[in-house]
Amino acid sequence: MGKEIVKIGVIGVGGMGSAHCKTIKNIEETELVFVCDIEKEVAKARGEEFGVPYFTDYREAVKSGLADAVIVATPHWIHPEIAIYAFKNGLHVLSEKPIAVTVTDADKMIKAAKKNKKVFAVMYQRRTEPWVRKLKELILKDKVIGEIKRILCIDPWYRAQAYYDSGTWRATWKGEGGGVLINQAPHTIDIFMTVAGLPVKVEAKTRTKLHKIEVEDEVCAFLEYKNGAWGYYYTTTCEPGGTFRMDIAGEKGKIIVNGTSITLYKYNMPVSKFTYKAKSMWKSLEVKEEKIELDTNVPVGHGEIIKNFARTILKEENLISPGEEGIKSVEFINACILSGKTGKPVKIPLNRKEYDNLMKQLIAKSKVKKAVKVQRVTDPKFAK
Repeated sequence: MGKEIVKIGVIGVGGMGSAHCKTIKNIEETELVFVCDIEKEVAKARGEEFGVPYFTDYREAVKSGLADAVIVATPHWIHPEIAIYAFKNGLHVLSEKPIAVTVTDADKMIKAAKKNKKVFAVMYQRRTEPWVRKLKELILKDKVIGEIKRILCIDPWYRAQAYYDSGTWRATWKGEGGGVLINQAPHTIDIFMTVAGLPVKVEAKTRTKLHKIEVEDEVCAFLEYKNGAWGYYYTTTCEPGGTFRMDIAGEKGKIIVNGTSITLYKYNMPVSKFTYKAKSMWKSLEVKEEKIELDTNVPVGHGEIIKNFARTILKEENLISPGEEGIKSVEFINACILSGKTGKPVKIPLNRKEYDNLMKQLIAKSKVKKAVKVQRVTDPKFAK
């Protein structure tokens, strides 16, 4: 008797979806059974390349009876529509990030998955990287720094104007529903929200600093947490050569992430205890610095999320990246955009109605891009 496999169809194969098709072919637990893309030439080419049927209508693909599950790799706005249709028709769903543009739609996706008792995952493949695994272990499992008191996340990216001019949907409210926050930053926002949790209040500034686009290319935000902790978040697509940095300062120590390296600063006693115990006015805590070693001999990337998705369907594993956790990054993104546009602090959980109204206004003003050189090419750094 052969090993059980999960039959997967990929919807949206002009970019990242095509890479997922190749990955599926190399996973023992999965079989690629169809491809689907709104562009007939693209769908046909990918179908011929991978030797599977092709569709141009996701409804026909979902109802074809060929698949047990689908990977949704379309532009952001249509993720919820496709996922909910798939859930209702008995299929499991792995959605590209972010799961949705608005928290309202994310709520609907999670509800549909639960109602139809289907596995729902989100493609946050960076959760498989050694430094992320270790960060979660140190903070959430071992609690080496104790209660979190301060958080910082600086996440610079860079994109040339040619990137934004590669598609009519890119960097428009109607096509993407946001800029750097919803396109480049979700992976690190997911990590940030996973280890630090969602703030209860966000006061953000957003602007279009450098590029000729509708949406934001720079964001900074002041964050407040339930326990009184403060945080700061910054991201941009205007800064070449930037290094990702995250600080998580706690009662018993501090962790600093530079790129993918982790340094732990362990205190000899909790800050609140030492502050009132010290007799000398110049006395300070003893701090032990430790460079954290990472286990790099672990499989990483999209393939691990797809394999884990299949094994969860087969009831062999638990999800690494559950779809219902994908709402955290959407909620944070929405809060930053709403605060940036209104100039006021925003509370979390977000007022869904207020955000939906803002999106309607922004979409109504969204303009069709004319000077576009269409390119459906996946960033080679993230194709694995």
